[in-house]
This record gives sequence, C-alpha cells and structure tokens, in this order.
Amino acid sequence: MNIDTALINNITYKIPWEDEEKDGVKGLKPGPSGEYIEVIDYDPTIEKFYEPVNLSHPYILAQDGLEPSGANPQFHQQMVYAVAMTTIKNFESALGRPVLWSPRRVKVENKEKANGKAKGKTEAKPETKITDEYIPRLRIYPHALRDANAFYSPQKKALLFGYFSAKPADVTLQMPDNLTFTCLSHDIIAHETTHAILDGLYRKYVDDTNPDVLAFHEAFADIVALFQHFTFPDVLKNQIAATRGDLTAQNLLGKLAQEFGIAIGSYGALRDAIGEIDPETNKWKPKVPDGEEYRNVTEPHERGAILVAAIFEAFLTIYKSRVADLLRIATNGSGILAQGQLLPDLVSRLASEASKTAGHVLKMCIRALDYCPPLDITFGDFLRAIITADSDLIADDNRDYRIAFIDAFRKRGIYPAGVKNLSPESLCYPTPDTKEIGEQVKILSTFLREFRNDITYITNREEIFNCNKRYIAGEFTEGKKKIFGLHRRLHVKFKNSIGFEKLTGLVFSDNYSQLGIRGSTAYGSNPPRPSFEVHSLHYASRVGPDGNQNNQVIVTIIQRASVKIQEDKKGNKKIIGDTGKDSFEMTGGCTLIFDLDTLELNYAISKPLLDVDILRDKEIHQLNLGRAIQLYTHQHPSPFTMTAYQAYFGMNGKGRVAEPFAFLHTH
Repeated sequence: MNIDTALINNITYKIPWEDEEKDGVKGLKPGPSGEYIEVIDYDPTIEKFYEPVNLSHPYILAQDGLEPSGANPQFHQQMVYAVAMTTIKNFESALGRPVLWSPRRVKVENKEKANGKAKGKTEAKPETKITDEYIPRLRIYPHALRDANAFYSPQKKALLFGYFSAKPADVTLQMPDNLTFTCLSHDIIAHETTHAILDGLYRKYVDDTNPDVLAFHEAFADIVALFQHFTFPDVLKNQIAATRGDLTAQNLLGKLAQEFGIAIGSYGALRDAIGEIDPETNKWKPKVPDGEEYRNVTEPHERGAILVAAIFEAFLTIYKSRVADLLRIATNGSGILAQGQLLPDLVSRLASEASKTAGHVLKMCIRALDYCPPLDITFGDFLRAIITADSDLIADDNRDYRIAFIDAFRKRGIYPAGVKNLSPESLCYPTPDTKEIGEQVKILSTFLREFRNDITYITNREEIFNCNKRYIAGEFTEGKKKIFGLHRRLHVKFKNSIGFEKLTGLVFSDNYSQLGIRGSTAYGSNPPRPSFEVHSLHYASRVGPDGNQNNQVIVTIIQRASVKIQEDKKGNKKIIGDTGKDSFEMTGGCTLIFDLDTLELNYAISKPLLDVDILRDKEIHQLNLGRAIQLYTHQHPSPFTMTAYQAYFGMNGKGRVAEPFAFLHTH
C-alpha cells in the first residue's frame, strides 16, 4: 500500500453478465467458471484446492464483488476473472468477432478408411488424421507455482500465476519477504491473457524466426495491459491531476507491474513505456529514442519495449493534439498553466480526451492483427498493418493518427520492407491485381459469401469454431448442393496457378518436390499435389465511427519447405530443396482479406517461400534466398533448442521448448 495512491487502490471492474443459460451453455459457476474462462485454484506447493468463489451469490453481487484482500484466495480468483474478461471484451470489440482460444491438435481415427484390407480374422487398422479440437475455456491457475513468474501455456491452454517472497532493492519501497502474488497485478493478468488470445489468432507467432517475433508477442501483451489503464476513470483523473495534464512526465499510466518490479529487486515498475530508472542515480528519467536500439537489442523484452515506446509516443502525440484547445482556453492562450492544482472540470475534460485517445489507439492496434502475415512478423509489418486497417475503416484521418504512428516508428529506426517512402498511402498494402486469376478468385469469393451467410448469425463460440473448421476442411451438403471446404478448393482450383503463386508467394505447381515441399494425395489427387495448410478462417464485421460497416473474411495459408543453403567457391549462395543433413525448415505464409460486400480480394499479405520477382518474369520456381538466409542464420542455434532449458521447461519433441512463455518470463 502507498499513501500516494490510496485513493485509487480499489477499482471496480465492469464486465458482461454471464446469463444463467445462453446458447445451451450454462452461465457463471463457482470458480469462477463461465463461457470463456475456468479458474481452478489449486496450489501444488501445498497440495491444496481453495474453495471457489461464487460471483453469482446474492451477498457478493450486492457489494460488487469481494473486498480486495491480498490474503483471501477467493479474491484472487475474482481478480483474475475480472481482468481476463475485460481484456477479452476489448479484443472482441476491436476485432468484430468472438475470441476463440488456440485449438489443441489431436489424432483421431477415421473409421471409414482403413490402412490395407482385412485378411481372415485380422481387422484393418483405421486411418488416423490430425485435427483441431475445440477449447471452450482458458484455464487460469492463480497459485500455480512458487516462483517470481507467470505465463501462458500453449500446451495446457492455461494461465499459470506464481507467488514469491519479495526481495526489494530498497526496503523503503516494500517490506522484505512480503508475499507477492502475480495474480493480483492487473498488468500481469492482462499481459498473459493477451498472449493466449494472440496464440488463438496466430499459432506460429511462438516460432522464433526473426528477432521481432517473440519481441512482438511480448510488446503486444504490454500494449494491451498499458492501455487498459485508461479504462478506469478514477486512475486516469488521479494521474492527470498529479501530472497537471502532462502524461509525458512520470506517472502510473505508462508503468507495468509496479509492485512486481519492486519485489524482484528493481527500483520501479517491471517495465515503463515512457521512462526508466537511471542506474547511477536510482531516479526516473524519460526515454529518448536514438534509432540505434532497434538495430542492436535482441532480447525479446528489451526489443519489445522499443515497440511499446513507439505506440505510447503515438498516443501521447495524439493526446496532446486533442487537448491543445482545452489548454489554450485554460491558460488564456499562454499555454502556461497557473500554479496549484488543476480545476476538477479541466481534469475531467483532459481525462475524457485521454481515455478516448487511448481507446482509439488500442482498437487500432488490435484491428491491425487481422492485417498481419500469419508468421515471421516484424515491427515494420505491424506498422503497415496499423495504417492499412485504420485506412480501411476510417477514410478521413482528420486528427493525423496515422502520421503520429509513422513518426514514432521512424524515430526508432523501424522501417517496413518494400516501401519507397513513409506516407500513409505508401504504407497501406496495395489491392492486388487479380486479372490473371480473376475467375478463380470469383469462385473463391462466392464460396466465402456462402461461409458468411452461414456464420453471420451464429453466436455460440463452439458453433463458430465448428463452422470455421467445416469450411476449411469439410465436405458437406447444403440443400441439394454439395459444398467442399476451402483447402480442397485451393488444392484443386489453383493447381499449377502461376498467378496465385505470384499473389501468395507459395507453391501450387508440380515441381514442388524439387523445392523441398512435401506432397499430398488429399482428395484422391494423382500425382500428389503440394502440401499446405489453411491455418485459419475468420469472419469479421466491424463498424467505423461514421457508421460504415466492413464485412470481411480473413484467410491465412501456411506452407513448409525443407531446404539447404549452398555456397560456391566465389561465395555466391543458392538455395535448394533437400531433406538431408544440414537442411532446415523454411516456412512461408499469406493472409488473404476478402471484402464480402464487393466479393473482391482486398489484400494479399505474404511472407513468400518463392522469389516472386523471378516468377513475375518467367515461370521459374526459385525459393526466396533472402528469407531463407534470414531464417537459417536466426534458427541456428535457436534459443528454444538449447539443452540448458530442457530439464526445467521440457521439450515438445520438435527440438523446441514446450513452454516458450515460461522461458521468456523467467526473472
């Protein structure tokens, strides 16, 4: 407890009421356990289950939940549930669809097909296939480990929070050996929940293919946690008053996990978007971007902090622009505020503008996720996604939000690949030319409209998941019409389509084996066709501030190639498909965004396997040497293949640590 923040220590979270029964799913049970989340409070260090809190109990409802208590496990359960649900609803509002957790990959038996024929009394073995299993609820364990750590587990589909005895660097900041619970930190809960949601959107973002990938996961989780501070009016007004409206000064709104940071031996918060503690003076100072950090810093948290600082600076720039008129009025045009406390009315107006700005910035960042490549993301990719997504929904950028983002990234030396200048028009992904494959795209668009018609009115999350899955890989009848899934349509309709290869940077031609790509005999194809995966299929319906509505389908495709890099005597490198010694896995992917009102393909956002420039000139299939070298040099060795971590984190059988976020969050 701190006397300076005593007025804002208690915050009431407003979260959606989970009805007693909705779409066949029962409402909030003790735990709490609801539609999205299941809190299981078991402490393995003492082998004890704590009694689950019942937030539907009349006595608890009457007082807006349990009173805050560091010693009450039931309050801990209430805390993780409230913050996680707040985070989920922020995502759903921006994405325009319900949140789905990352599915679990399982083997199932296909009883209709058998390997070989039964002879005599011996039965044929059923064929097995890999399928995605629906995960209804994310599990949250408030007291999962006795450690200064908290992490999202992709294996368990769960959030695990630790607790530990504090070891502060300064005993005046916190009592030594004070029991510190990570499940009582809004920032840590929001951060870990964001990891889980992001994994549900892009499972390949845990693959460390370039220095930005894991840093992006960390940074994005921090961005959501930071900007959720602005959803609490009391906190916002307190800090506006404390800083006299200057949010570039030291304040709580730019800090993450203050108590946790002090408890592990820091002099301040775990991370700070706008400043840092000077190691010599132990005093806070504002950060000044120098453009060199992005080139030199590779540790995921430190590198991610560069992206967080850029987003926060964009927010501050927009906020200053929005309140400039208020400050001119309050100072009679001088711009210099009188000494003393700000008037409460001015504080309220400044807080209102800060909250609106933060809400817009947070939505811009979340919406941008749909405009990102499905793997190998860079900070430059994310900037282009922000600008494109915002331009799609909001035509008139009359407050220069997009320019504020571009300027903040520029100051840190973050530039997207493949652009000639940093104007918003140049950064927007172009609409692809589909003349060469116009008929195929039309067939695809018509299919996706059928998908839209099916999924638009489904509200049950499991039914949404099953509908997505059916349209990706299923084969079903609707009325008298037989509908084949998207994977089959791509497999058949785009066979040997050079135009589609140019568009996606992926391989759909017969010479796939020479490029190290595995073949597939799916749907009875003979000879086999190149193997690929339709990674995800989403329907999004978003409404802009002017009431305009965007109805889109987002498709992501992923392909893998086993390749080897060879070097001749002159040092020239070339890349070949090879499964032998010294080969490595190269991945490529593409995000396709279709407008369902016009039936047009709006964007193709690619991380190409193929050298598309060569493919444009002639039908020569050559793997992308530039991306291959980047992947090769970064993967050898990958930090997730180092045996020093195997005993503690466990391996997943593919040479990577099974719990990547446990590894990342170890302090």
